[in-house]
Amino acid sequence: MSDENAKNPGDMTYNEIEAVKTARDEGPEYAYGEAMAGDVTAIYDIPVQISAVLGRSTMQVSQLLKLGRGAVVELDRKVGEAIDIYVNNRLVARGEVVVVEDKLGVTMTEIVKSDRT
Repeated sequence: MSDENAKNPGDMTYNEIEAVKTARDEGPEYAYGEAMAGDVTAIYDIPVQISAVLGRSTMQVSQLLKLGRGAVVELDRKVGEAIDIYVNNRLVARGEVVVVEDKLGVTMTEIVKSDRT
């Protein structure tokens, strides 16, 4: 951890302080985040919403009300183009639609890097 990015020790949690001590003692090959990896099991049971978006379309309510069985709504994507995969309304990946037995599924082909630091 460089001096310019260093936290004030009074603002750090016990685990963060221990991680910094371990990283300092074990050298640069020990990543700061690895010390926290054991704590990730605490979040395993938190439910998240996953959405696979095939495409989007815009129409007026009057057009929507005229749709009936068999109606086709044109989407903004082409056949074979990657679909967007959202977790809790945040784009996290792109993928392809696959058939698994008699159900539809999604295969992730690209992980989208987040702009968050």
